Amino acid sequence: MKSYHADLGAGIDGIVLRERERPAPGPHQILVRVGAVSLNARELSILRGYYPLPIKPDVVLVSDGAGEVVAIGEGVTRTAVGDRVAAAIFPHWVDGPFSTENSAQLGGSLDGMLTEFALLPEDAAVPIPDHLSFEEAATLPCAAVTAWNALCGSVPLLPGQTVLTLGSGGVSVFALQLAKLFGARVIATTSDAEKSERLKALGADNVINYRTTPDWDQAVRDLTHGRGVDCVVEVGGAGTLEKSLRAAALEGHISLVGWLDKDVSTISIGAISATVVRMRRIAVGSRAQFIAMNRAIGLHRLKPVVDRVFPFSNAVDAFRYYRAGGGFGKVVITFDRAPSEPVDGPIKPDQRKGRAM
Repeated sequence: MKSYHADLGAGIDGIVLRERERPAPGPHQILVRVGAVSLNARELSILRGYYPLPIKPDVVLVSDGAGEVVAIGEGVTRTAVGDRVAAAIFPHWVDGPFSTENSAQLGGSLDGMLTEFALLPEDAAVPIPDHLSFEEAATLPCAAVTAWNALCGSVPLLPGQTVLTLGSGGVSVFALQLAKLFGARVIATTSDAEKSERLKALGADNVINYRTTPDWDQAVRDLTHGRGVDCVVEVGGAGTLEKSLRAAALEGHISLVGWLDKDVSTISIGAISATVVRMRRIAVGSRAQFIAMNRAIGLHRLKPVVDRVFPFSNAVDAFRYYRAGGGFGKVVITFDRAPSEPVDGPIKPDQRKGRAM
């Protein structure tokens, strides 16, 4: 089988395609024939050399992927051969708070999903909604789960509340879509008219162009009659955090997702002292949150927004395209074969028995 590997700080030019033996699952492991993967900002952080969690040498890249279970090891009860699954980024984070004990992550300290066959712990497997393709399901593990956690992981979002999303990246678009499922009002920011129309088509109640309206925090206040928003899904970092603080309502909360502007390290004390909000750093989410989110996605038949799809053979081009920015939604890599392509070797009949999720 073929896999794409890199070291921390190797850059996109340091990505290497390797061929190696297809593994066999051991106890409580499953083997997934990967159908598609999607890219996130974490991948670029790893290649640039400043990802905060440990990265193993020559790691198989990419945390997000979906595919079909083709073999199971001894003792596996949650998953059966033929199941369509996505992989939870933190396989050992089943539920509860995030901690160092459950921080091992795919595409980091563990090999990731940019491989034809992925060997995973049984606990990593999450069933995907029936209406989604592998390409669509592959967008969920990082961006969608992060958005779900940002909206309801600490302070549950309620119908009629107002959410502020920033830009049109993967997390922000999912936050918009999921917030609408909760019956919330969404105010979004973007940089151009075309993206504004696309955000409105996804359900945004108001869209502010932050280039033509640099004081967008005040515009948010005006749209909420001076009150501010109940929740901010903050993806920009220090470059936008001050304005997010000023846009938030008293006793609102800010979910800190990203820190894109890594060169800016300070914010105004005045911005902090001018309001009373709660801030929480988001580390994606647990498997339990992933499963809960998928139930909602399946019930409402929500469709992820895919910006562009690249074949596995052109995976490095997908990284370059993603690095250039300017897209809307998720960048996906799909595999150069039919999803129904048979696996070599026999499948034991008892591997198709029912299982408990």
